[in-house]
Amino acid sequence: MSEISQLSPQPVWQFFDQICSIPHPSKHEEALAQHIIQFAQGEGLEVRRDAVGNVFIKKPATPGMEDRKGVVLQAHIDMVPQKNEDTDHDFLTDAIQPYIDGEWVTAKGTTLGADNGMGMAACLAVLASKDVEHGPLEVLLTIDEEAGMTGAFGLEEGWLEGDILLNTDSEQEGEVYMGCAGGVDSSLVLDIQREATPADFQAVKLVVKGLKGGHSGCDIHTGRGNANKILGRFLFGHAEELGLRLTSLTGGSLRNAIPREASAVVTLPAANVDKLNELFAYYQELLVAELGRVETDINLFTEAAELPADVLVTADQQRFINMLNATPNGVIRMSDDIEGVVETSLNVGVITTEADKITVLCLIRSLIDSGRSNVEGMLKAVASLAGANCEFSGTYPGWKPDADSEVMHLFRETYESIYGRVPNIMVIHAGLECGLFKKPYPNMDMISFGPTIKFPHSPDEKVQIETVALFWEQMVAILKNIPVKA
Repeated sequence: MSEISQLSPQPVWQFFDQICSIPHPSKHEEALAQHIIQFAQGEGLEVRRDAVGNVFIKKPATPGMEDRKGVVLQAHIDMVPQKNEDTDHDFLTDAIQPYIDGEWVTAKGTTLGADNGMGMAACLAVLASKDVEHGPLEVLLTIDEEAGMTGAFGLEEGWLEGDILLNTDSEQEGEVYMGCAGGVDSSLVLDIQREATPADFQAVKLVVKGLKGGHSGCDIHTGRGNANKILGRFLFGHAEELGLRLTSLTGGSLRNAIPREASAVVTLPAANVDKLNELFAYYQELLVAELGRVETDINLFTEAAELPADVLVTADQQRFINMLNATPNGVIRMSDDIEGVVETSLNVGVITTEADKITVLCLIRSLIDSGRSNVEGMLKAVASLAGANCEFSGTYPGWKPDADSEVMHLFRETYESIYGRVPNIMVIHAGLECGLFKKPYPNMDMISFGPTIKFPHSPDEKVQIETVALFWEQMVAILKNIPVKA
């Protein structure tokens, strides 16, 4: 057990410590799922799994509270696997290494998995507790939320009996969410041809590092740099004058994380290498002037590379550079209905280069279907102009706010009675599973809340210790005050 297991509330932190010790990146969470099942069986609780692998655990009501409305506590099992380039870590085999850093808990060189491990830990702590008062209780732990919402898509009618669902996947204490954006994945695939590297050329690797990255929903409005777009902008501005010939460009690792790093291998006449270095150094100065208040550690540099056998033919190189530079990125539109909330956004998340094609993966998010469709049209148009193929997949709906939500009013009243202030009622631009849950359970009343988590989906991820105690206090109070079922 690590030092975090001694933090308060100890049951929650002990479960989170266990979660960190078992590898559970998206699509590889089975070991953690089995650990949770064994725990529940050891507690004498009813455990089931559905066809896609979601875990359902049922706990009887506290004596005397059998007549309360049924509650479903919900979290997702998987975590986003992101690490710093100089960190030696295998997410499939190595434990996350959490540690206390002042008022926060973070991890050594990797994502922490507080998203959604803290929520999951709280759910398990309720199951283990002999003191928390509650009515009929279910816990739903979904799989693969971060990489495709497979568990939420696969949830069927009849598995849940509760009237109320408490989603624990929000990331700001003092805020309770009653709506979220929907989204769709997109891929732009450009077929390419290659030719032999010109004689007397020299190879150079262009590297963009040091960006903050982050969650493409929660952090898209912060003005953080996108490493893919930054590199594309430089190539658009200088490839022709330097005689650059592109071999490959690679950037980002997840379509729902703002890319922190990107690199390109280029060749050029040896006489132009010094000029390239000068321009790339000047480009860093320009970016510091533009983004320096947000991106405090921007690091652009060149390094020698092994001369490749081939490069993209000139026409395909120009089509790719034009496409990357023209692809929109970031906030497309702010909401008119909800002040300070992003309505529609696009994240140019991942770029990969293969022998015969370059693929650009993006994630569109929007509170409204028409906003999503508008950005789909933008990408189709850019792809058409570049001669690329554009496809969309994994569409998931948003979660429409319900002003008459009984559990929302209960949370607000409970919060105010504890702290003497009203929580912020919010709609989040990130995707939550609640929108998908509404399809098989249209009448289920839902809210989302959680502790304060900063920089999710990046190695800078951290959770504020004090807010975990507040989050737990709120969960216990809500469960105690759930109304009687009519």
